[in-house]
Amino acid sequence: MSATLQLAQQLIACRSVTPEDGGCQSLIAGRLGPLGFAAETIARNGTTNLWLRRGSKPPTVVFAGHTDVVPPGPREQWASDPFEPAIRDDQLFGRGAADMKSSIAAFAVAAEQFVRAHPAHAGSIALLLTSDEEGPATDGTVAVVERLTARGEQIDYCIVGEPTCVDQLGDMIKNGRRGSLSGRLVVRGVQGHVAYPHLARNPVHQAAPALADLAAEVWDQGNVHFPPTTFQVSNVRAGTGALNVIPGTCEVEFNLRFAPVSTAAGLMERIEQMLRRHGLDYEIAWTVGAQPFLTEPGRLSEALSTAIELTTGRRPQLSTTGGTSDGRFIATVCPQVVEFGPPNATIHKVNECICLADLDPLTDVYRRTLELLLTETAP
Repeated sequence: MSATLQLAQQLIACRSVTPEDGGCQSLIAGRLGPLGFAAETIARNGTTNLWLRRGSKPPTVVFAGHTDVVPPGPREQWASDPFEPAIRDDQLFGRGAADMKSSIAAFAVAAEQFVRAHPAHAGSIALLLTSDEEGPATDGTVAVVERLTARGEQIDYCIVGEPTCVDQLGDMIKNGRRGSLSGRLVVRGVQGHVAYPHLARNPVHQAAPALADLAAEVWDQGNVHFPPTTFQVSNVRAGTGALNVIPGTCEVEFNLRFAPVSTAAGLMERIEQMLRRHGLDYEIAWTVGAQPFLTEPGRLSEALSTAIELTTGRRPQLSTTGGTSDGRFIATVCPQVVEFGPPNATIHKVNECICLADLDPLTDVYRRTLELLLTETAP
């Protein structure tokens, strides 16, 4: 059996619904420890983080990932237990198979293979694993970054193992991500009887034109690396449940994914100006979930792209589409951060899976990237 497949199965069997680690990190630490990887556990507020490092000299190449997974949902909708890895139709099934326990398995096996072939390699190799990526992400990777920063520990290159590919392994690398800004808007009206609207003020009616304007607004044009900023309403709540009552408040939750040509502060101000222009009686609470980041094409993206092409025959596209990742925290201390992992068609879904045929090539890509960055000769 493939070493990567075997380890991926062991990781899937760990019931690590966020923020639980379920024993994943100790499994990886125990495996890499005999090869000279020093393990440091950084725990905070119920979140377990692991920093594994071999070597003390630059450059430091980091593989980053999360051991936590989203809840599997109703068991009866799965063809097999989501925490009992199953192989069917040349696929490995289980919660976390694609997002992202297979990537972690491939990281670990690639590191093993590389160190055994190059025991006196240049630089350092590290793994950063957290159990708080699928949750609020307040005590996970950010806590490790704070610890490394406090003691002046440098990171030169980082590959985050998020499932980035679209149709086939090797077709896409993420070299940046948009920022995320969320708002919780409460529009205040006056509750009353639907037959006497002149004695009430309907906040839904008042909010609707403002929401239409917000949805139609062109926030920016994006740039060569990022698509334009987008605005989406995610939740609307109003009413008492009775058909004959005008509600007293209307609550709206929305999110903007913004390119770096805009700022969170600038977007907040523009939105509040529009709300005031509509004469709303409102309050709003803001959450900046992520700042945008971009890694310009450079040594890391070139090494990873070359490794992908050598392994799969495909030249990957560099992209900044999709949601947020922990790369946003690492980018504050590391000049080159990219993301690469398996196809993402089944992530967070019932019967999540990964093609068996992708596991060893994914490992080969990670190993070849190490060879390109930490040895003098290409693989």
